[in-house]
Amino acid sequence: MTKKVDLKLILAVIAAGLLSFCGVIVETAMNITFPVLMRQFSINTATVQWLTTAYLLVVAIIVPISAFLKRRFPTKGLFVTANLLFIAGLLVDAGASRFWVLVLGRVIQGLGTGIALPLMFNIILDWVPDEQKGTLMGVGTLITAIAPALGPTFGGLVISRLGWHWIFILLLPLLLLSLGLGCYAIQQAKPTERASFDVTAWVMVMLIFVGFTLAFSNLQNFGQQPWLVLGLLLVGVAGLIGFVLRTSRAQQPLINLAIFKVQSFDWHLLGFFLVQINALGLAFILPNYIQLVTGKSALLAGLFVLPGAAVGAAFAPLGGRILDRFGAAKPILTGSSILAIAIALFTIFGQQLTGTLILWFYILLMIGMGLTMGNTMTSGLTQLSLAQQADGNAVFNTFQQFAGAIGTSLVSALITLVQNQASGSFAHRTALGSTVAFVFLLVLIVSNLVVLTRAMQTRKRD
Repeated sequence: MTKKVDLKLILAVIAAGLLSFCGVIVETAMNITFPVLMRQFSINTATVQWLTTAYLLVVAIIVPISAFLKRRFPTKGLFVTANLLFIAGLLVDAGASRFWVLVLGRVIQGLGTGIALPLMFNIILDWVPDEQKGTLMGVGTLITAIAPALGPTFGGLVISRLGWHWIFILLLPLLLLSLGLGCYAIQQAKPTERASFDVTAWVMVMLIFVGFTLAFSNLQNFGQQPWLVLGLLLVGVAGLIGFVLRTSRAQQPLINLAIFKVQSFDWHLLGFFLVQINALGLAFILPNYIQLVTGKSALLAGLFVLPGAAVGAAFAPLGGRILDRFGAAKPILTGSSILAIAIALFTIFGQQLTGTLILWFYILLMIGMGLTMGNTMTSGLTQLSLAQQADGNAVFNTFQQFAGAIGTSLVSALITLVQNQASGSFAHRTALGSTVAFVFLLVLIVSNLVVLTRAMQTRKRD
């Protein structure tokens, strides 16, 4: 198979990318609606965040089987299935009048995104020459980097003019465009093969993510229900142990565990995980802070992070080009340092943030994201053999979604805990809770800098 970047390949990446983009933009656009939904459905912060957590949880459960799906089913068939599932989820949410129906629609969308997200990166890995991989992976990662920043602006505009139902309706044309492009451009890189599906291992995957995610989501109730949280953590641990034992003996494992024997891959994966917790944690904190603390409208909450989205759009492919030309260490370590500075600024000014400060700090943050996130994934995957890269891609995308669920759950739990315990106005308690969440994210992002430094030291040179 001759690898080259041509029009069909670019259109195929765009088609899969649009689907992934819609998944992420709905997620962060809905964050801007949380105050409205809390009033409409009479629910609290911890409950409303299930719109994000449930979606990310489903994606995290589906993504690990992407290597199996890639071997067993045609790429185009997988894409069409993912697209139709996402459209069905949008239609459910567009007509939702109860909160549980809204969550159900997000779950259906999660099924579609879980199939589509690794598909985009698998297309790049299958068809793009090595010397252009960094740039194209940067373009692919741009989708997941820019969408969290564009989502609040999109959500703010829609909710201020049309109402939250229209967030789902307005994405339908993009999904139809994605479907048409994919049907035309997506090609099959390798013949499909008969492969058995390890149902038991997949059940273990479900236990892992359901156990850990529900445990983190209920952290704010630890004082009243400690055994519930501990029990859920045990479910996650049991699932993890069961998955490792089952997979290590399987002839056709869901995930080839040999990839975790590559030390540098492990360091890259951990760094990627920590960055993603910060990305989705901030996507939850900032829109709510701007509305609940500074008293701005949903529209303004979105507009304050819009310049950061534009910067992130420029730096994602630029970061990939820097990697292709100068290697991985320069963009990844520079970007990680910028991320640490940006989160430190959010922490220092946590209780006195204004819209203007958020705008500038977020621009700085998105520069760091653009240099770090896609390049960390690209560099990590190059540490594996070609035969292992589909498994590595599945693991990276799984950890990305799981980190999003964990990040959203943890920061919402921290904010809710402080809101319930502290005194003063609701705005003051929300600002204080947000500051505690910023401190937590700062610890993680400083740890990320140490982790990615280690990843560069152990990296196999090209």
